[in-house]
Amino acid sequence: MDKPDASINYEDAVEYWTSVPATVDGVLGGYGETTTVPAMDVVGSNHFLRKLKSRMIVEDGYKKVGCDIGAGIGRVTRDMLHKHCDVVDLVEPVKPFVEQMRIELEPLAQEGRLGHIYDIGMQEWIPEENRYWLIWCQWCVGHLPDDELVKFFERCKKGLQPNGTIVVKENNTNAPEDDFDATDSSVTRSDEKFKGLFERAGLKLIAVDRQKGLPRELYPVRMYALKPRDR
Repeated sequence: MDKPDASINYEDAVEYWTSVPATVDGVLGGYGETTTVPAMDVVGSNHFLRKLKSRMIVEDGYKKVGCDIGAGIGRVTRDMLHKHCDVVDLVEPVKPFVEQMRIELEPLAQEGRLGHIYDIGMQEWIPEENRYWLIWCQWCVGHLPDDELVKFFERCKKGLQPNGTIVVKENNTNAPEDDFDATDSSVTRSDEKFKGLFERAGLKLIAVDRQKGLPRELYPVRMYALKPRDR
């Protein structure tokens, strides 16, 4: 029997997200500004990064360049990432989201703090070597099968500057088996499964935290901070 991640189809995923409104409510699957989700999400992410501060010292000659993976309309960059980074790049394959992102992030562009916008999928993105202080992957890596996700993490490692960090913020199943969602062609993985994939990609887990304050009907969400094992 095929593993759940064998059912992932990139074209189906992009087609689904292209049909969704380019709004916070759309990108968060109906949990927009009328719910606690966007505000609590930002509080949790800010808190997590503040706790990591001593593990994220910028090396001499570098600046705080971030990358927002699966960036949607730029909500995470607009509300949170720009507060921690000097410049933010974004990766997003859904064209209507990219168009809206340019509107949402115009103030950052005016300040010279909006970096490159890569309108491609994670599976196609090859980061510039040694560029990133922080690569932030939120609610997106479920669109990559296991083997592709490991390759993605390996590419991200090369994209990190000395002492750079990868953060993965994702839903977790409570069962060992991945949960495939045919609606958007993605899988939800368990905490244990993620840790195994990080290990395969040569990443060491330096911190993990559970997001608080989300509606009970949602899967638990965890934030994982990762650094290359060989640095």
